[in-house]
Amino acid sequence: MSLENQELRKAGLKVTLPRVKIYQILEQASEGDHFSAEDIYKLLMEMGEDVGLATVYRVLTQFEGAGLVSRHHFEGGHSVFELARDEHHDHMVCVKSGVVKEFNDPRLNELLNEIAETMGFEITDRTIYLYGEYKGTDK
Repeated sequence: MSLENQELRKAGLKVTLPRVKIYQILEQASEGDHFSAEDIYKLLMEMGEDVGLATVYRVLTQFEGAGLVSRHHFEGGHSVFELARDEHHDHMVCVKSGVVKEFNDPRLNELLNEIAETMGFEITDRTIYLYGEYKGTDK
């Protein structure tokens, strides 16, 4: 049984071709890649897969509910997905192109924990989205 099938079954989802194909796209993504439902739909079309956009949205919502993916909502209603991972990371989002870059900075993590401690808190979760203009050349 393939890894995709095992992950879907472990999450309590029936193994279907659209679910397997969408999981494979997310799984084969480069580190830090984030896909919108439309991005995944376009990739499926390029692969010759007959999966509708509504199905892609439905599967991603099911994956999110099962804890397989994380959805990130950015300003302007832009949402992207990535496989759920255990390690924490934050995001920088280009306001012009929509490029999303991940980062995890130990110095920032330490500083935020110090701030929380001085205020009597222990951080259990956080979400940081920084917005700006991406000056790089890669996507």
